[in-house]
Amino acid sequence: MDINLTLLGQTIAMIVFVWFCMKFIWPPIMQAIEERQTQIADGLAAAEKGKQNLDKANAQSEEILTDARKQANTILEQANQRANKIVSEGKSDGVKEREKMLKSAKSEIKQQSNRARAELSGQVVSIALAGAEKILQREINEKDHDDILSKLAKKL
Repeated sequence: MDINLTLLGQTIAMIVFVWFCMKFIWPPIMQAIEERQTQIADGLAAAEKGKQNLDKANAQSEEILTDARKQANTILEQANQRANKIVSEGKSDGVKEREKMLKSAKSEIKQQSNRARAELSGQVVSIALAGAEKILQREINEKDHDDILSKLAKKL
């Protein structure tokens, strides 16, 4: 009986211990486990949401980068067009300036040529008169001199 009574006492003690554990120890442990499970589930959901946000951010960054490349290419193209336009304007301005300088130079050459002709015709008249005086061995009066000069000038 000793073994039976001991066995019965141990069984009762075990039942009381299990009841005490289930009543006072088990609920806080289960509550802590459930809170931890909730935290883990929330963490996993946040990680998934963070991954989705990261994917969206990567897609947006690629889109922004593509737009920036397009803008850069557009700006470069506009700059090249502007440079070509400036070069062509410079060339046309240079051509206009050259033509203007050529006209001016031709005009100046023509004026100098006319002056030289007038000067030469005056010298030719003087030489002709000097030659005529020597031939005639006399002095021509001023009126005759002017008439001769004007006739020679018209011929030249």
